[in-house]
Amino acid sequence: MSETFRGTPTEPGPRAGTGGSIDLTEDRTAEVLELRRLAQETATDAQTYLDTVTEVASGSSPDTAIPVLLLALSQMLMTGARLGAITDVVPSEKFEPDAGQEPEVDPVRTGLANLLDGLDEYADIVDPLTSGELVRGSLSDDLADVAADLVHGLRHYRDGRVDEALWWWQFSYLSTWGVRATSALRVLQSMLGHLRLDVDFETAADAEFEALHVD
Repeated sequence: MSETFRGTPTEPGPRAGTGGSIDLTEDRTAEVLELRRLAQETATDAQTYLDTVTEVASGSSPDTAIPVLLLALSQMLMTGARLGAITDVVPSEKFEPDAGQEPEVDPVRTGLANLLDGLDEYADIVDPLTSGELVRGSLSDDLADVAADLVHGLRHYRDGRVDEALWWWQFSYLSTWGVRATSALRVLQSMLGHLRLDVDFETAADAEFEALHVD
């Protein structure tokens, strides 16, 4: 990836170190220490998400894929909400350093598409505030795109660029992966609801009887 010129997460363009933004290179305050802790926790959650979607995409446990993905996305969105709630993070460099060649996520995308065949596409809204236009979404694309954004930040974090990692995770949460993860979570929740609730009365009664009379 080439160097990228960027601004704060909420205002693209040349970034400034004023206006309430936080520079993590100044390790002087309890607030900065808390942000560093958040970066560590985000890195841990991001790796957990990547491990989960990779395992699910392998097709090793198709019967539990939907609830497992639901849990992984829920955890990642909780982390993302914390990133979105804090003050804009401004790293020390004007240009984003090259994080090197990005890991390939297409095998994960393909594996998820195969696993979710027949369920992958869904109806989506462009923006609930500015446009009610309906478009087609793809669950496998959403899950893979989230993974790609997270792994990009992980590369910065593991190279010791904590401020860059936190800036990227915050920016991409607000601009891309937070939106995609939210849409995917809604679809997975809907899938799980249909699987659990869309059964005929006789089937539900038999299942209840068996559950109550287990030796």
